[in-house]
Parts: sequence; structure tokens; C-alpha cells
Amino acid sequence: MRILSMLVIALVLTAVSSRAETLQQSVDQAFSVIKRFKEMPESSIPMEVIRDAKGLAVLTVVKAGFIFSARGGQGVVLARTPTGWSGPSGIGTGGAGFGLQIGVQVTEFVIVLNTPAAVRAFAQGGNFELGADLSVAAGPVGRHVAGGVMPTAAVYTYSQSQGIFAGVSLEGTVIITKKDRNAEYYGRPVEAGDILNGQVRPPAGALPLIKELEASSAEALPPVRAIPVTGAPAPTR
Repeated sequence: MRILSMLVIALVLTAVSSRAETLQQSVDQAFSVIKRFKEMPESSIPMEVIRDAKGLAVLTVVKAGFIFSARGGQGVVLARTPTGWSGPSGIGTGGAGFGLQIGVQVTEFVIVLNTPAAVRAFAQGGNFELGADLSVAAGPVGRHVAGGVMPTAAVYTYSQSQGIFAGVSLEGTVIITKKDRNAEYYGRPVEAGDILNGQVRPPAGALPLIKELEASSAEALPPVRAIPVTGAPAPTR
């Protein structure tokens, strides 16, 4: 039984490494996920949630099982700074358990950071647990959420499967900062906090993802109405 469990864990690790060998692959995957949610507004993450987000993470998680189960995943997290979105910082997750699942399942998760405390948790450069160190809840789904509704948790979590986003709880999931992947991606050792604070210039490969997040945030903003100015001089021709 012990040998079987070790084989399951090895299967998961092999599947994870084959799907995301570099941080750039995780960045590209995050870009695809963000693009996908914009194409299906009725069954996706509400625009207001993205507009008000302090940060956002995308994880691709592989789960395998046969009596014993194990899962592992890799992804990226970005934070909103006063000058725009930060560069990506590598993150990962992993765990083992007991279950009846047989086979391998791949799921994409989107984690919306609703508060500055959520950003600080990802920026600390260590490990933390969703639900224990940071409140977490399944996020709302749809084109819009009611105006003025405050987030119910520091983090909203979603899963994406077959083109449909659904709110899902990731309580108990441990998030790990991937310092080695960050160092490889940026060409030198860098702290997650410096990346998410906008102090580290993102590589060119991250720009499509950053621009997509900026565009998604802009599209969620309400239209600007011109206010007439009384007494203003007539424009010269």
C-alpha cells in the first residue's frame, strides 16, 4: 500500500512538471484563463470582482488517485499596484489524502485577492493555508454582482472546467511561494514581496498577461459621463 501511494504521488509530480516546466508556461496559461472568462460573461467571474481585486492568482492543479490520492499544482500571482499590475510571482500547491478517485484530473483555479491582507500573505515569501491564515469563500458567478456588496472573504476562489467558471472553496489548500522559479524567470534571486509591490520589472513575456488584466479592469469600470462646466469660455476655432 505504501508503494502504491508513492507511485500515485510520483504520477502527480510527473504530470505537474510536464504541464508547467517554466514560469513562463504558467504565465501563458494564466493569460488563456483570463481571456476565456471574458468570452462567457453569464457564467464567469463578475466584472466588479475583477475591477475591485487587489490581486489575482491562477493555479493549474493535477490530482491523481487510486485508493490514495495526491495533488500538485503550479501557477502565478499578480498584484495591483499604484502604477498598474505587478509582474508575476510563482506559486504552487500540493497535498495527499485518501479517496476513491481513480485516474488523473486537471483543474484550473482562479484566486481573487480581495484585500491588502491577501496580497501580503502571497508576498511574504513563505507558505500559508487558505481558510486558516486567510479567510476564503467560493466566489460569486455571473455578469455582475449587486452594487455596494462588500466581499465576504479575503479571497474568492473559482474553478474552471469545460469552459465554465464556478465558485469553489479551496479551504485547507496550502499555497507555496516558488522562489526557484522566480529566480529563473527574472534572472536573479528576487523576493515575492518586491515582485508584487511593483519593484521588479516584469520580463517581456509577462506583458500580454499584464495588459489583459489592465484591459479587464478597465472594461469593468462604469462609463464616464461628461459634466458640463458653466461659465466656461467657448472653444476657439
